[in-house]
Amino acid sequence: MITDYSIQAIAINAIPLIFAITIHEAAHGYAARRFGDNTAYLLGRVTLNPAKHIDLVGTILIPLALILTGSPFLVGYAKPVPVNFGRLRNPRIDSIWVALAGPGSNFFQAIIWAILLILLLGFGINEKFFIEMAQAGMRWNLVLLVFNLFPLPPLDGGRILSSLLPARQSIALGKLEPWGFFIVLALVFTGIIGSLWMEPLIAFFKWLLYLITLPLQMIL
Repeated sequence: MITDYSIQAIAINAIPLIFAITIHEAAHGYAARRFGDNTAYLLGRVTLNPAKHIDLVGTILIPLALILTGSPFLVGYAKPVPVNFGRLRNPRIDSIWVALAGPGSNFFQAIIWAILLILLLGFGINEKFFIEMAQAGMRWNLVLLVFNLFPLPPLDGGRILSSLLPARQSIALGKLEPWGFFIVLALVFTGIIGSLWMEPLIAFFKWLLYLITLPLQMIL
């Protein structure tokens, strides 16, 4: 995902990555509040303050380990937004929307960065820093979108799958949650999740992004 760890490259990636993580987590809290649970709001987690969402292990140590081991994908996680699913008005259905809110916010951000890139190129603004930042914004948000949709708890995709499964299978899947992220990390380090999940789905969402922005591309 990133091969250049110079100060300039870090600066180019830092802003879109911070926005991607922060808005992702805030979106979960906002959706939970809309569907009846104020837990995240009362704890100050429905905010765009990055400090509220940074997790020492998931946001700093795991990405650093991936950098040092030369992983082609740089992933991690933020501090999970607390949601009391029992307080949702319709827990089984509403929990799906709460889980989708995070990845959905990443896709929306990817669209915004893509539009910015098209506008920069369309108006002949060849400032390398901003062009590369827009490209980084698209990449980071697509990576976070796809990674979080992996169908294993505690990732968003696991919560979505758990809500869709019958009760017995949902309970069985829930028992994997304490180990879920370690399983995902093992799949990341071995390259399995990259080749079988990340790459195909990122390609699909890139295609979808291209279709959405095609009218603007044709105009400019």
